[in-house]
Amino acid sequence: MTGAGTIRPMSSPDSSSVGPVASSLPADHPGITALFGVLAAGELAAFYRLAGEAAMAPDIRGRVALAQMAGAEMNHFDLLAGELVRRGRDVTDTVATFAPVLDRYHGSTTPSTWLESMVKAYIGDGLAADFYLEIAGTLPVEAEQIVRQVMSETQHSDFARTEVRAAVAADPAVRSPLTLWGRRLLGEAITQAQHVLAAEEELTDLLFAQAADLTRVSDFFESIQERHAARMADLGLG
Repeated sequence: MTGAGTIRPMSSPDSSSVGPVASSLPADHPGITALFGVLAAGELAAFYRLAGEAAMAPDIRGRVALAQMAGAEMNHFDLLAGELVRRGRDVTDTVATFAPVLDRYHGSTTPSTWLESMVKAYIGDGLAADFYLEIAGTLPVEAEQIVRQVMSETQHSDFARTEVRAAVAADPAVRSPLTLWGRRLLGEAITQAQHVLAAEEELTDLLFAQAADLTRVSDFFESIQERHAARMADLGLG
């Protein structure tokens, strides 16, 4: 999966695509610690990604916006690092455990232009938020609040959306390649999410603990694709 980022789901942060469930998980469930670890790794990866992509900004306004996004990632990282320490985990070792899957995602979705960077910020990070907020709905209240705080929406989504929509309006020829880029981001995000779930049984337990069959798995990935389509339309790429 992508770094958690700052662009969030288009639905209410308190909603779930498969309906709310009352958590029966203990507060010290090992999957919660694993979740905080992968989130922390994602926030750190997003910080470095945004800092690097700021060089592609066409003006100071864009560089400032990406710098602000990067700063938000580090604030979220600090929150998660504190939780990991409270749970007796070494932050550096924990982040190193989850870094490879995030490196694979970012390595396969490196933007080559400013507009691709903006689409990735809006689409890619939103997909990550969908993934983690789906898990959040199964957590004990305290852990759920932490995840939702890390995934909380900011004004940066407006900036990315405005940049892309303005570019498409000014030059309709960019719509097709950006649409293909958005589809690629979806495919890579789903692939990496599946890798995370396959590698971390504790996270799979968190996401599907309340499910009696595989229906929740199907509903989960279907809802991600539906939200992706809505975001693409919101960017003028639908």
